[in-house]
Amino acid sequence: MEIALLRYLSFTNLSVVAEFPISLTHLLAITALIIAIICFTFRSNSVYLVNFSCYLPPDSLRVPTANFIEHCEASNVFDQECIDFQVKILERSGIGFESCMPIAVHEIPPNSSLYKAQEEAEMVLSAIVKDLLSKHNINPKSIDILVSNCSLFCPTPSLTSMIINKFGFRSNVKSVSLSGMGCSAGMLSISLVKDLLKVHKNSVALVLSMEAITPNGYKGKVKSMLMANILFRMGGAAILLSNRKQDKHKAKYKLQNLVRTHLGSDDQAYQSVFQQPDESGKVGVSLSRELLHVAAKALRTNISELGPLVLPYSEQLKYGWSVIKQKIWFSAGQKGTYVPNFKKAFEHFCIHAGGKAVIDAIEDNLRLHKEDAEASRMTLYRFGNTSSSSLWYELSYLEAKGRVKKGDRVWQIAFGSGFKCNSAVWKCISDLDPDLRNSWSDRIHLYPVEIPNVSDH
Repeated sequence: MEIALLRYLSFTNLSVVAEFPISLTHLLAITALIIAIICFTFRSNSVYLVNFSCYLPPDSLRVPTANFIEHCEASNVFDQECIDFQVKILERSGIGFESCMPIAVHEIPPNSSLYKAQEEAEMVLSAIVKDLLSKHNINPKSIDILVSNCSLFCPTPSLTSMIINKFGFRSNVKSVSLSGMGCSAGMLSISLVKDLLKVHKNSVALVLSMEAITPNGYKGKVKSMLMANILFRMGGAAILLSNRKQDKHKAKYKLQNLVRTHLGSDDQAYQSVFQQPDESGKVGVSLSRELLHVAAKALRTNISELGPLVLPYSEQLKYGWSVIKQKIWFSAGQKGTYVPNFKKAFEHFCIHAGGKAVIDAIEDNLRLHKEDAEASRMTLYRFGNTSSSSLWYELSYLEAKGRVKKGDRVWQIAFGSGFKCNSAVWKCISDLDPDLRNSWSDRIHLYPVEIPNVSDH
């Protein structure tokens, strides 16, 4: 359009101006048109994170190890070998006694009916939506975009429809329900909203992330499927996003980068987290032995795209030089490829609380210090693996501790079935008050805690 305009002006100068001079009105109109084109080309596509809220289950739903063992034995679902295996995994999982299970799982035997699953979803989502909207006194009818993600529970009507019905959203709200996307679905929802906000200007979006525990308990004997019974706990998060300029002054963060990686074309990665029936027909989610290897590969691929966007040139040069040296002067005694110092790009790290082994592996691969993964470990300890919402519990922890300052950058790293690794980088643009209530406020003074390191017998 700009080239055509210049050609038009050149033609006008050569053949018309001599006979018909451009009036001041025409000149102003052309100038205004050029300014409008420039503004359209370079207009801001900023995405602001206004606020978020995480679900805090009641203490009555906690599952200490002793209760877990007693419940398994009383339910008569598992034989003693399966109970012993699950207890062994639980003791080494990094999950503490405060993590919670939904009401239906506390029943004897556990009730995995559709009704109970819907009850769990409504209890979690209704609580976090109500809490988030009340923080800023937001009318539900002002929400323009609604996106939910829940990997293993996809009812009809959808979860977004349930929220629309309960809170009275507008009839023209743009709603999407994502399923089957695994623990990284929260970042996928943010990515989807980011793209939608490019098209729909002056809009407010609400993202809901959760996983339903009630319908997905595994009752068979395959050990790779029993592990999911131990790791996953109830939870959820609601995130309010906006591209409106008037929301910038009250927003907490601004989205800087979002990078998605999908290794689904690789069979090993594709099958590393897989929902399937066992030989007896009982359905569960299998976690393969290659999961950590796949996660490390996905992270490397993700970093190769994210690194040039966030790392200082000095770190990029060190990394590039180490790669060149390895290819040209490789020797058996030489150290591996240089690992960039990501602490020069980020002040805070939120690693998906998928399990103790996952957090340990990422901390080691990125050469992070123990305190860099503190938010992830404490989230795993108190809330367990809440799937796609775990990253928001971690950010809540950092806020409650008063560690996030204006100008700080936060790196959220999510992993999920497929296999996927998704990264989001947020920059804090406000002075945050650590005394504001969130999911950690009631017990933040008790953390961090020393997590026992139980070794194999």
